[in-house]
Amino acid sequence: MNILLLGIGNVLWADEGFGVRVIERLQKSYRFPDNVKVMDGGTQGVYLVEHVQTADVLLVFDAVDYGLRPGTLKRIENDDVPNFLGAKKMSLHQTGFQEVLAMAQMLGCYPQHLLLIGVQPEELDDYGGSLRPIVRAQIQPAIDMALTHLQAFGIEAETVSSDGDLADPVLNIQRYEQERPTASEACRTGDDRVLMLEGFQLRPPQPAGENTMQVDVDYRGKY
Repeated sequence: MNILLLGIGNVLWADEGFGVRVIERLQKSYRFPDNVKVMDGGTQGVYLVEHVQTADVLLVFDAVDYGLRPGTLKRIENDDVPNFLGAKKMSLHQTGFQEVLAMAQMLGCYPQHLLLIGVQPEELDDYGGSLRPIVRAQIQPAIDMALTHLQAFGIEAETVSSDGDLADPVLNIQRYEQERPTASEACRTGDDRVLMLEGFQLRPPQPAGENTMQVDVDYRGKY
């Protein structure tokens, strides 16, 4: 059986990166038989369909809005997965992945076994942020849940050094934490300092019936 362990999400939006960080830990700390593929799906959406089509067993890791306390880990199986993502989607990548499952089913190549392992996020509206501690603490429990599930298919993972190579070194969470700017250096919720840049000018209020404020931006290499 072909088995795919797939993490989806966006590491740039705080807890949205949970699924990708699970894959990072799996790549660093475990080795699997040749029929098991460990993949960072990021936010690729429909581009993942060819990988889903070839999987007999698909395990998906993601941040999911269960409506529960932040950090709660929960599993959804088989037909409930696309239905749940459709009802509880909280980001565009989940809409995209729901479409991936629908396309695979339409094309007649759909996983025989589908498991979604998701964590309830604490913070999503933090561009450039990282996993909150309560969510980060669920990475290993999510992996343990997946390894138990894989045992039903005769798959045993080998534990290796946590310094193992990553398929894409840029996803290393330590590097991300060290190199990302602080909130004071790069405001993550909108930065009023842009209004002070040379070439960014605000016109005074216009007469009634017209826009009350217009913005002129000079794009001639000012910033």
